[in-house]
Amino acid sequence: MSKTRVLIVDDEPGVRFGIREFLEARGYKADDTQTCQGAEDLFRTMRPDAAIIDYLLPDGTALDLLPRLKAIDPDVPLIILTGHGSIDLAVRAIKEGAEQFLTKPVDLSTLLIILERLLESHRNQRRQIARKSQQARQKVDPFIGVSAAIRQLADQAKRALSTESPILLLGATGVGKGVLAQWLHNNSSRSEEAFVDLNCAGLSREFLETELFGHEKGAFTGATASKLGLFEVAHRGTIFLDEIGDVDLQVQPKLLKVLEEQKFRRLGDIRDRQVDVRLIAATCQNLGRLMGENKFRSDLYYRISTIPLMVPSLRERVEDIPVLARHLLAKCAADLGRNDMELAPEAERALQEYSWPGNIRELRNVLERAALLSERRVLLPADLRFDDASKRETPVYNSQLTLLELERRHIELTLMEEKGNVERAAKRLGIPRSSLYQKIRKFQINTYKV
Repeated sequence: MSKTRVLIVDDEPGVRFGIREFLEARGYKADDTQTCQGAEDLFRTMRPDAAIIDYLLPDGTALDLLPRLKAIDPDVPLIILTGHGSIDLAVRAIKEGAEQFLTKPVDLSTLLIILERLLESHRNQRRQIARKSQQARQKVDPFIGVSAAIRQLADQAKRALSTESPILLLGATGVGKGVLAQWLHNNSSRSEEAFVDLNCAGLSREFLETELFGHEKGAFTGATASKLGLFEVAHRGTIFLDEIGDVDLQVQPKLLKVLEEQKFRRLGDIRDRQVDVRLIAATCQNLGRLMGENKFRSDLYYRISTIPLMVPSLRERVEDIPVLARHLLAKCAADLGRNDMELAPEAERALQEYSWPGNIRELRNVLERAALLSERRVLLPADLRFDDASKRETPVYNSQLTLLELERRHIELTLMEEKGNVERAAKRLGIPRSSLYQKIRKFQINTYKV
């Protein structure tokens, strides 16, 4: 990760130079400017971790500048310096968002202590937020099983934690690449920062570009306000781009620039912005073939594939299916309040004999359906419904359907669009997950078939 960056804003060159030299000698990266406008521009582009601002500047005061900076990033701690301090002025500055108000001449050692305390306080806040989100994420283990294939993947993934290089996850759909990406972030040096993910499949060039890099107000028709891109949201953390093989050719050079220079430009902006992000990408496609067809840039491929990790399919780890199935069934049963469910030996054998074209995602959905619909505590082969993907159909609406049938088909369509993920479907439908489970059982919806 990069050094802690501090922005210094003061119209006295000697003050700027003195603070910058003092901080850089102690491992900080400092940038400086002498105006409010310069401060706003640098605040956008350099992404500082803290700012030290003189109260009186040539084009305004710190009170004018503070709201503008807080609008860009409300979490960056701001320290105000002034040669004409008063209690009233200090109160006004703190109301506008300043964390500290110091009177010049300031002792640099004191300034350093205050700066480090503020930075540590903000780090602790981010840690608390990260820990809360991690508690749920860490319940899923991407390495459940005893096979040589999954043990080899675990060893490779653990070695990858020691580097900041991009990681490329390869494997068929449904093998758990997203879970592995989350595990890599959770166990990395960036675990206390943001984990941001985006599935690039089927996204238009325009939508993908504004999602990744953001846009300025007025950049295109309908851009009524500025928008943060996901690279900005993931600053100091990890961004996971699933199905990277679908990224439009015109977007690929911009993605390459972020990886090589750690800079990007919002749509409609003329300024580069600094960002510190670790990339994890994933694909189920053959990127070598796409390069041969001129659909994927070779320079981008070589940049993202520094550390390739191949995630095995279920057919490559048949011996793992029983233990993985028990783990997934326990989770599904717990969600339904049926903590005593288990698989009969013959049911486990049936799971091992099936081909699993949808891999772990399909296995989870088969078990979820069985847990929902079976009255038995011990599931038998008859409770396991395996589906032919070629026979799946999209629900069709017509005006003659009853409200109940419309509700059932709407739920089916939402589940299909979310690839059977009940949690995401419940969020889209605006209902609790427990309510969606009740409706799935009521309508006897097959969560894999949809």
